[in-house]
Amino acid sequence: MTAGVYDCLIVGGGPAGLSGALMLGRCRRSVLVCSTGEPRNARSAGLHGYLTRDGIDPTGFLGLARDEVQRYPSVEFLQAEVVDARRTSTGFAITCAGGLQFTTRKLLLATGVVDEIPDIDGLMELYGKSVHHCPYCDGWEWRDQPLAVYGRGEAGSALALALTVWSDDVVLCTGGTSGLSEKEEEGLANAGIEVREEPVERLEGQDGLLERVVFSEGEALKRKALFFCSGQHQRSPLAEKLGARFNEKGAVDTGTCEATNVPGLYVAGDASKQAQFVIVAAAEGSEAGMAINTALLKDDLAQKRNSTPKRSKRGGPYAKSG
Repeated sequence: MTAGVYDCLIVGGGPAGLSGALMLGRCRRSVLVCSTGEPRNARSAGLHGYLTRDGIDPTGFLGLARDEVQRYPSVEFLQAEVVDARRTSTGFAITCAGGLQFTTRKLLLATGVVDEIPDIDGLMELYGKSVHHCPYCDGWEWRDQPLAVYGRGEAGSALALALTVWSDDVVLCTGGTSGLSEKEEEGLANAGIEVREEPVERLEGQDGLLERVVFSEGEALKRKALFFCSGQHQRSPLAEKLGARFNEKGAVDTGTCEATNVPGLYVAGDASKQAQFVIVAAAEGSEAGMAINTALLKDDLAQKRNSTPKRSKRGGPYAKSG
């Protein structure tokens, strides 16, 4: 790793982090990208909704992206988990697992979120193939098929109604008391969505393809795919530790070009937005990269002004002679 202070350290090597690195590399900024290599969509069969890359393998997509960024000599990579960050007078001090430490003028967090996966027997064998959390990412592949939703209350109701865009055969499985309001129950009934409150015992299928939802009592439900909404949380505690503000939904509250309320700290990607798509994360990373370069340039020019001796009005080495 390069000695000295990096212009920007990026935590996270997904679409947002790599897009930010690409922009900063093109601006000839010294960048260190730290990543654990655990993308949120690693189990997905395909990445969707990204113009020119719709359906590409997520791992293959990241490989292509990293190859492009590595062409810029000022960008370096380190496979490591960043476990601590603190503000300093000149930027941030970063500590990685194992004790490696770095200093950086600006910090971009592109750490994303972790989906809270339901604890249902058989789900993990199907996750990413016929069990999903995002209808915009995977709904098309299950159009006109019988679908199940696993969720409760407002979130479960909203997801079930959203899936009627792709199928008119949707059943909401709440795994216990539904938590639905009277209005939500009425909305589901009007949309022809059945609600089953029995606890879900297991999911059955073969070769990653769901066949039925088995309950602790009552008849099993034949389904082709299941979508769930069980919540999510920030993958990294760094934004909170550094004092970043969060909104009511638990996302980092960012302003213009992904800047936070903490000077020099930027957050891009799923950690800060409701629209959690790869193409959006990449766009946010690019925006953040531009904003970081602009901020660095402003700092550089200010430093040059402060270090240049001012012309004396009379006498001294800069006085006119003769």
